[in-house]
Amino acid sequence: LPFVLLLVTSFVRIAVVLSILKGAIGTPQIPPNQVITGLAMLLTLYVMAPTGERMYRAIEPLLERGGGSLASAQSIAVMEQAAQRAKEPLREFLLKHSNPRDRALFFNLSLRMRAPAERVGITDRDMLIIVPAFLTSELRRAFEIGFLLFVPFLVVDMVIANILLALGMHMLSPTTVSLPFKLLLFVLADGWQLILRGLVESYV
Repeated sequence: LPFVLLLVTSFVRIAVVLSILKGAIGTPQIPPNQVITGLAMLLTLYVMAPTGERMYRAIEPLLERGGGSLASAQSIAVMEQAAQRAKEPLREFLLKHSNPRDRALFFNLSLRMRAPAERVGITDRDMLIIVPAFLTSELRRAFEIGFLLFVPFLVVDMVIANILLALGMHMLSPTTVSLPFKLLLFVLADGWQLILRGLVESYV
């Protein structure tokens, strides 16, 4: 269940971008992976809070009818109704942040994998279509953001490498020399605030 929840939230994009950022700066071990994962989880909770609130409001009448919990609901039908209600806000979130081209791809694949008689009732709004389309779109956006993050640090690496080559310092690693400058660039640009704010605002 936690694995599935991670796939239908903003966690994938945020975690991939932060991991690419570590590689771009040139500090693969700093911050530690646990810190990156924790930060991604906190931002995911921040981004998904409005959707979670809408899901709760959708099932709140059923919770009150069941005495405050779905476990004490009168019947399985009530629990199924609650699941259907809670699914709609999540579906809207996934639809909003999934590329129509990706949805069309998985919709066509879903049709091709079934016999004509089994295709009845399958739409491009089914969770079976939306979830992989959403995940594909998230990975694409994460790599697009990662590319934009990589460019300025790559420029610093190239400049430092050319300077060292011009000075004849062939034995000195350009990566070692460029790391302090990349850290300085990141700090002066207030990189953490820009990246975290940009990641959250990308879901507005």
